[in-house]
Amino acid sequence: MIAMPAEIHIRAFDDADTDAVLALWRDAFPEYNAPDKPHREPRRSIANKVAMRDGLFFVAVRDRKIAGTVMAGYDGHRGWVYSLAVARALRRRGVASALLRHAEAALAERGCLKLNLQVLTRSREALAFYTAHGYAADDVVSLGKRLPLMPSANVWRSH
Repeated sequence: MIAMPAEIHIRAFDDADTDAVLALWRDAFPEYNAPDKPHREPRRSIANKVAMRDGLFFVAVRDRKIAGTVMAGYDGHRGWVYSLAVARALRRRGVASALLRHAEAALAERGCLKLNLQVLTRSREALAFYTAHGYAADDVVSLGKRLPLMPSANVWRSH
């Protein structure tokens, strides 16, 4: 059983949560608002994740309002945790820890043995949080490359 604040419960994301999740992410992740980062389109991220139908997108709810989120992924080799965010007023109350444990349990149930995540180097608070939860830097370099969005692969539709 996952210990969490009594007034919080964690459930699967529902399409009706989209606007509340977007508002939370825009507050939690300032880079979503950066004009020089047009590739960070949170609505597209949500639509693409929902289209995966993997059941690895969770929200924490308090008083019928979104209190936090976490997305996870698993490719059969390694798992990923991302988009862990908690409403500013509810931080440092165990919500992020409960969401992380929930995602870890969901991945473990699928046979995942190794989790990865990425943290912006300037995000010392996030680094401290993950370190306190047993995560450590791997002896690897994270590389990335932007790909063009192909119309045939675009599952996202504007609302």
